[in-house]
Amino acid sequence: MDHFRGLFVKLDKDNNGFISVEELHNEMKKSGIVPTEKRVKNIIDGYDQDKDGRLDYNEFLHYMTDREKKWKIHFHDLDKNKCGLIDQEDIICLFKELGVIISQPNAKRIIQMMDKDNSMTVDWGEFLQHVILNPADNIGELVSSWKHSLVFDVGESRPLSLEFPEELSGSGMWRRFVLAAGLADAMSRTVTAPIDRLKTHLQVHGSKTFVQAFEKQRAGGLRSMWQGNAVNVLKGTPQSTLQCMIYAQMKMYTQDRTKESLSVQQRFGLGCVSGAFAHAVFYPLEVLKVRLNLQHSGTYNGMVECARSVYRNESLASFYRGFKPSLLCMIPYAGVECAVHQSIVNWAMNDPAYNSDSQLFFFSFVAFASGQVSSYPLAVIRTQQQAQAFCVASHPTSSVLQGFTGIYARHGLRGYYNGMGASFIRALPCALLNYTLTRKFEVLFNSTWS
Repeated sequence: MDHFRGLFVKLDKDNNGFISVEELHNEMKKSGIVPTEKRVKNIIDGYDQDKDGRLDYNEFLHYMTDREKKWKIHFHDLDKNKCGLIDQEDIICLFKELGVIISQPNAKRIIQMMDKDNSMTVDWGEFLQHVILNPADNIGELVSSWKHSLVFDVGESRPLSLEFPEELSGSGMWRRFVLAAGLADAMSRTVTAPIDRLKTHLQVHGSKTFVQAFEKQRAGGLRSMWQGNAVNVLKGTPQSTLQCMIYAQMKMYTQDRTKESLSVQQRFGLGCVSGAFAHAVFYPLEVLKVRLNLQHSGTYNGMVECARSVYRNESLASFYRGFKPSLLCMIPYAGVECAVHQSIVNWAMNDPAYNSDSQLFFFSFVAFASGQVSSYPLAVIRTQQQAQAFCVASHPTSSVLQGFTGIYARHGLRGYYNGMGASFIRALPCALLNYTLTRKFEVLFNSTWS
């Protein structure tokens, strides 16, 4: 019972002999678990015999005893070699039984969430303390909470998760995942390419030209509606792969130093740095995509001719036109999406009424939309600068500030959001196709190459 008393004292921050909802909630968050306050209050209410809104030691002991009885069986099931300890291989085996492939580094991080003595194993006392602070009622919910702490990071969903499997195993699981995600991304981009091209026209020429832009696309023939799609597909998966590799390395380095789960601020910072670097490497392809989107049919005979034309008739600097607003665009987008995503999904994941795949997908889309609204004016300026020296109607500007004032002078506040409707129309089917096809291809490749 001594470890029960020790945990009670640890949770009782103000030393008044009681554990409040706030104290229990704060300790859960320190352990990397983010339940809703309602979920924590339900725990307190369930064992609060005198109904004073808090737990004394006897009430807390009752809660501990119930959790101990429930989870003792699960602990023995997890301990595959019956040595009284859970290690990384046990975690990997558990996920495999549930049909999920987890990397060694991620298994290590799960162990570190519970390991108090830095032994890289978890004994019964450490496991009990973890499940005391985790409101999960069964193994499935416990695994979901671990996956949640590993997966939902800034920018992970387009098109690859930043939690990229890092070990190069003989089975090549990570290669299959990249191939599956890459094919899904290519197909989703191809299906929605006409909408993406329409959005580019609206960003450069203004929303009043919607009908003209559509007619222009039709005039070039059906094939012209996919102008620039090849280069868009070419940059998608490699850019995301590079970003997730940089992000994973920085994340592992940060966690090895702090021995703690990343905070929202740290995730935001690492997401921005890794995204900015990958964006800089592949940015010339983005410029080529915009040029090909806006060209009159037949101006360029493909991506290579377009690149040669830019190099010969302009300069190397033209491959980075609009890079400054593009880089600035990432900060509000990543920050707002991260904050909204973390807030909504953390709430939804801990409420059974709102944690189905379809509802979580909807909440993720709300976060995406919030990030879009906050950063879209910079995206419009970026596209207009990318189109300079090619499209007379792009209204050349040399700075972000000139871009803001120029758009307002020509179109008013509405001009900052030209093409955003098309962006939202494209985003939903694109994300749904990505989500569905990635899983379909993973199943296909795993069954073919297993």
